[in-house]
Amino acid sequence: MGHVIRTEEQQAAVEGLRRFLAAEIEPLFSKDYRDKFVPRETMGAIMRKLTPFGLVSGAVSEAHGGMGLDWLTMIMLFEEVAAASADLSVPVLINSFGAQMVEKLAPAHLRERYLPGLVSGELFCSVGISEPDVGSNVLEIKTRARRDGDHFILNGEKTWISNGSYSDFLICTCRTGDDARRGLTHFLLDRKEHPYEVHEIHKIAWNSQSTTQIFLSDVRVPASNMIGNEGEALKNTLSMFERSRVFVAGQGLGIARRALEEAVRYAKQRKQHGKLIAGHQLIAAMLAEMATNVDAARLLTYRAASMIAAGVPAEMEAAMAKYFACESAVTVARQAVQIHGGNGVTREFLVEKLAREAIVAPIPEGTTQIQQLIIGRALTGVNAF
Repeated sequence: MGHVIRTEEQQAAVEGLRRFLAAEIEPLFSKDYRDKFVPRETMGAIMRKLTPFGLVSGAVSEAHGGMGLDWLTMIMLFEEVAAASADLSVPVLINSFGAQMVEKLAPAHLRERYLPGLVSGELFCSVGISEPDVGSNVLEIKTRARRDGDHFILNGEKTWISNGSYSDFLICTCRTGDDARRGLTHFLLDRKEHPYEVHEIHKIAWNSQSTTQIFLSDVRVPASNMIGNEGEALKNTLSMFERSRVFVAGQGLGIARRALEEAVRYAKQRKQHGKLIAGHQLIAAMLAEMATNVDAARLLTYRAASMIAAGVPAEMEAAMAKYFACESAVTVARQAVQIHGGNGVTREFLVEKLAREAIVAPIPEGTTQIQQLIIGRALTGVNAF
């Protein structure tokens, strides 16, 4: 809903993906696996079907087997995935960023081994940053990597790690030195060769995909499995956050848009006091407010994506997009439930699930409050962290 300016190529890509998602994805996640964990084999089959549409493959250059899509086009496609299923959007997001990290930072032997599988949808990765006492402040990471000759010995715990149960490998942020800023390093852990323990976390929503705790106990990893240079994980992680926050904004946008669509559909069918509820002024006003929030969220999200595509720094704009789109998802989904009345709190209607999903959206990649601090710092130059 709402007019979106797209090139002919973008419009064709979005329409093709939308048809596929409506036919094959929505019934799966709204019925067969509603609030139910999707097994790896099933999720893998879906990811392989998404590859031709530019999901995950679009994040990788043509030189390394991907489609090399620009960021705005990727966000347009990602919005469609999130509108169809917030759960499916998570492995798409994580595999996309894992693929980018492997392509840009990994040595050739790791890139050649793991990147083709991510692009094709055969492999899943996880990115291990958050810890029980560490969220947005990466400087406080405690997971330790101790050098032992040509290897490192890893010990620690990661939490809120997406794709954990699915993952074939983990890109893990570890402390290799005592310097807060220059003491963090990324390592690639192959799940078979460098086993890590995975425990699922059950949540209010988004349970059809994998969110986990990961435990590392004397995991021995070759120094050659380092991703990027030693001590540069902080710089690389902060650069990734700018882009990943635009994707999370896309998740909020997708949820909000779908809630609006469901509310409009219901308002045009449901009758009260002798007429369709769409004809009641208060309902019309609610729909107008919802639509305005959705379009504003899209404009902020697409602006940040366009800046990234143009190579322009977008830390503040990405934070604004993430903040507004995810909070809009909460507001719009709540209003969609209200428009559905009693039906809105039953499992027979999708808005019940969307409202629960929306509550989660403002938390990943830095809470709303963290985004506000980032925006404030960008405006004033004063760090309030």
